[in-house]
Amino acid sequence: MRYLDIGVILAYLIGITWFGSRFRSSQKSLKDYFLGGRNAPWWAIGFSIVSAETSTLTVIGTPALAFNGNFGFLQVVLGYLLARIVISTLFLPHYFRGEMYTAYELMERRFGQRIRKLTAGSFLVLRALAEGVRVFAISIIVSIVLGTGEVASILLIVCLTLIYTFEGGMTAVIWTDVVQMFLYIAGAILSLFVILDKIPMGWDHVVEVAGSLDKFRMFDFRFSLTSEFFSRTYSFWAGLIGGAFLTTASHGTEQLMVQRLLAAKSEKEGRRALFASWFVIAFQFTLFLIIGTVLFVYYLESGATPPQPPDRIYPQFIWNNLPHGVAGLVIAAILAAAMSNLSAALNALASTTIMDFYRPLTSRLTSKPRTEEHYLRLARWTTVIWGVVLFLIGLVARNWGSVLEAGLSIASIIYGALLGVFLLGLLTRRTSEYGAMAGMVASLAVMAFVKTSTNIAWTWYVLIGTLTTLTAGYLSSFVFPRESHD
Repeated sequence: MRYLDIGVILAYLIGITWFGSRFRSSQKSLKDYFLGGRNAPWWAIGFSIVSAETSTLTVIGTPALAFNGNFGFLQVVLGYLLARIVISTLFLPHYFRGEMYTAYELMERRFGQRIRKLTAGSFLVLRALAEGVRVFAISIIVSIVLGTGEVASILLIVCLTLIYTFEGGMTAVIWTDVVQMFLYIAGAILSLFVILDKIPMGWDHVVEVAGSLDKFRMFDFRFSLTSEFFSRTYSFWAGLIGGAFLTTASHGTEQLMVQRLLAAKSEKEGRRALFASWFVIAFQFTLFLIIGTVLFVYYLESGATPPQPPDRIYPQFIWNNLPHGVAGLVIAAILAAAMSNLSAALNALASTTIMDFYRPLTSRLTSKPRTEEHYLRLARWTTVIWGVVLFLIGLVARNWGSVLEAGLSIASIIYGALLGVFLLGLLTRRTSEYGAMAGMVASLAVMAFVKTSTNIAWTWYVLIGTLTTLTAGYLSSFVFPRESHD
């Protein structure tokens, strides 16, 4: 056992849990618990968006992509920027009309309660499955550190994250996100310099070797309407279009991200946070791709056999090669990314459960309104329930290939239905509630076929799902006319 490294990791885990739990005293209402009281500055929300966008999948999966390929993943990041322009002009103005707690309240305003429940339910399924993959990714780190894949070790991370999310709500999530984001970025930069120090002639040699093997290539402009074109995951067109649709769906319709935008003091502050987050995310992905390329050169020059699967390459190198204490700090940084994303998901799942299902139900069934304390207490215990659910999904999320691409592909299957129905609501007037629901069902059916029966790359999933929802939803509205609804 490497007691110094283990000590550093445990000190971090205890420290961040204590820090997040200190925000309990500020949690007086659902607005405080789910929106942080709308008091957080835009820059903190921007960092929180990055942390929610990032996870252990990013930290261990992105270097693996560069190790096996090149910088093509950055083409997807270009689509992220285009999506933020769409969200800031089309979605944000609607979210800041009145006081909203979830993205799906907008669907009730436009269509009705049935579509609100369907979209909210889709989010719960989507986030639970995708987050389950991320919980499983923690086991990769734990198995390297402890030499075992013990369930108890994964349970430790989930429980510690649950403690401060349970106590501090969205305020704790945002501020622990800020701390953890700086920690894992600092850990990545530190590890990069350590890896470079192990390569003769350092960065110049990396550029020479990797450049000759086309490892720094970012763009693939090849275009042809063939099956081979749509099966290429990372091309300029798949990245720009697919990345734009993916991020418009995730940041514009999924509660995990929309909740952060709703926590901003104003629409202007939300827009600042959204665009600031893109610059950080672009830097972050570039950094981890560089790390993957440097590791490729290191293993090529040293003749050592890289660990398998590729997702183990970066964390295992850290644990086996960095000085004692430093390795523990960098591993703690990777766990920080996992805890940051897990806390965000727990709070988003709880807010959707309470605000989109439980609160409307009790309002209809009881004449006496429930107190704010009742909802706040239930919100905390709903967070615990979702923690148990994510842990169980994480146990079965095995043999799904690359953890990064598995997480993205799962999300992309449902994102198209969500984005399509939001666009139907915002861009059309003819579409009816039943028509929109039919569009979502059609999209999910088509995407199930695409996933299981074609070799189309996941970067096209959201586009296909969105177009299916738009077409089927609009045409179905001729069969199911729009009901009178304000």
